[in-house]
Amino acid sequence: MQIGLPREIKDGERRVALVPAGVRRLTAAGHDILVERAAGVASGFDDAEYRAAGARIVADGGEIWRCPLIVKVKELQRAEYARLQPGTTIFGFAQLNRDATLRDAVLAARVRIIAYETVRDADGALPLLAPMSRIAGRLAPLVAAQALQTSAGGNGTLITGVDGVPAARVVIIGAGNSGGAAAAVAARLGCDVRVYSRGAARLATLARTLECDGLHVTTIPLRGAEAAFDDAIADADVVIGAVLEPGTLSPTLVSRTALRAMRAGGAVVDIGIDQGGIFETSRMTSLSQPTYVDERIVHYAVPNMPALVARTATFALAAATLPYVHALADAGIVAALDGDAGLAAGVMVWEGAIAHAGLAGDAGARMTPRPWRAMRTATAGSA
Repeated sequence: MQIGLPREIKDGERRVALVPAGVRRLTAAGHDILVERAAGVASGFDDAEYRAAGARIVADGGEIWRCPLIVKVKELQRAEYARLQPGTTIFGFAQLNRDATLRDAVLAARVRIIAYETVRDADGALPLLAPMSRIAGRLAPLVAAQALQTSAGGNGTLITGVDGVPAARVVIIGAGNSGGAAAAVAARLGCDVRVYSRGAARLATLARTLECDGLHVTTIPLRGAEAAFDDAIADADVVIGAVLEPGTLSPTLVSRTALRAMRAGGAVVDIGIDQGGIFETSRMTSLSQPTYVDERIVHYAVPNMPALVARTATFALAAATLPYVHALADAGIVAALDGDAGLAAGVMVWEGAIAHAGLAGDAGARMTPRPWRAMRTATAGSA
């Protein structure tokens, strides 16, 4: 199969979807890999490395977008809409729920999109989202530390504290991959960490894991603790939102009123801004302009935080996605989907049809289950 690897153009995005070692494995299996010129340079992989791995380097990105399978990192950008070709499969983060313009564009272009963020493994986990969630979680306390600095509009709190001055009070909402990673880093920085989650079992697992590492955080089930939750927000120096509802928009869990009770110059980091975020005050920012102030609180709401550590993030993401790229290329798109229900769960749209229940619900539209089968049946019936 011919596989296209475009250069990412989202603001500040420096990751690339395949590393040269992965390209070498794909070309050894007989696949034709087209890499857009300089696609990997920002992650530390030059064109010569891809060429040595068997790829063809192309200067014209248009040739990339004619490949049957396109593997990328971030969601399609507006400048890429005109390059979409009907029937091509795009494998990458999709983020269709929050952006009606993007959703309408891919439906009109009749492309197929398999989203990293909704692919599941045999245990129902999210194997392609997980490594990026863990990286974003580890970064969250670090970017919060910068947001607290007076140069960013913060109140000048040093997140680690200093002799005789306590470290920051950090509230983390969510105990999954990103929340757990954020809690571990914040605890290592010496912060007073409280983690809230709607999942009591997940909280217990997180507490045990951190204790094994010699770290202590306070874990509190969110249900039934609403008043204590609002008080914790008011007392916090940093609030990190780490809640994700895969394939659908995130719930609003922190109101404007709650944030208004925080001390001026505190910091909010909304890791799940890709899916709308959990703060009433959240609005998406970018790596070139990462923060804004609302209700006297510095907000950091960048959707591609892992791009800050592009080389590490590229290695982690490419390692997770490569087996799925192999499956799609080796078996063919439809056969790969029919053979792996978890991969099929990643299909968001298919040649003009919405294939994911969460996306259909957010769009107020009809869902077509497994449209690659429905269309195949309809075609056979009309023959």
